[in-house]
Amino acid sequence: MDVALAAWIREIRLLVSLGALELIPIKRYNGKVDGPTAAADAARWLRAELDLGLAPIESLAGLSERCGQFILVTELSGEGASAIDDDVAAAVVCISGDPGRRRTTAAHELGHLILGDEYSTDLGVGTSREAREAVIDAFAAELLLPVEAIRHAAASTALTRAELVRLAAKYRTSWSLALRQARAAHAIGQNEEKDLRTCPPTFAEFRDSLGWTPQPDLDEIRVSPIFAHAVMTAYKNGRITSHRALELMHGQLESETDLPPVAEADERP
Repeated sequence: MDVALAAWIREIRLLVSLGALELIPIKRYNGKVDGPTAAADAARWLRAELDLGLAPIESLAGLSERCGQFILVTELSGEGASAIDDDVAAAVVCISGDPGRRRTTAAHELGHLILGDEYSTDLGVGTSREAREAVIDAFAAELLLPVEAIRHAAASTALTRAELVRLAAKYRTSWSLALRQARAAHAIGQNEEKDLRTCPPTFAEFRDSLGWTPQPDLDEIRVSPIFAHAVMTAYKNGRITSHRALELMHGQLESETDLPPVAEADERP
């Protein structure tokens, strides 16, 4: 993963050097993060900062860009990784697995950026790696599916399995994350959560619960939207070849016929 992440950072810097990509200031949470509850507070802070309210996140790649982090979805040996190299914040997410899991991974990597090193300091030097990751997981879960959204749903109707499936589909989360948040909202009990984990919804159930819309996020997307636009800008301005443009799109475009027209023939090396 480190190799893929380092290569992704180099590609970001390439487009910056060509004048096609402008870096976005990195967002940071300045509050104390000494556990999962505080991490969830940080996620609520970020939602407020970005004027999201309780709305589902339509594009996690787009949201991460607004926070200064560029995402690449690619083949990896693990689920994901992220790093900050001076003013460049980047994350890589494994392409395998269902889209809900990819969104969870992307939100997790965004949590590392937003909370930074502060949460490690607040937790103390004796805190285990598992406990530190649990803090980031709490941030990711609350960012993707706020407990208040579940409370609103539970206030108007019984929180049945069908309603939980609908919420998971609407917010494009994994089943396990939806159950975690329902438990955090005190909408289901421990035994109910255990029973629900044994009967996860099928792909068709997820899609049918919302009339087969919206399309899964991070499914066809491979690179961040602003990065993709920067690739097209560099290509149209003659700064990169068609071959290089396709490389930088990482399979999001399949052939040269997918590229926009340029004023002159592509004779660049």
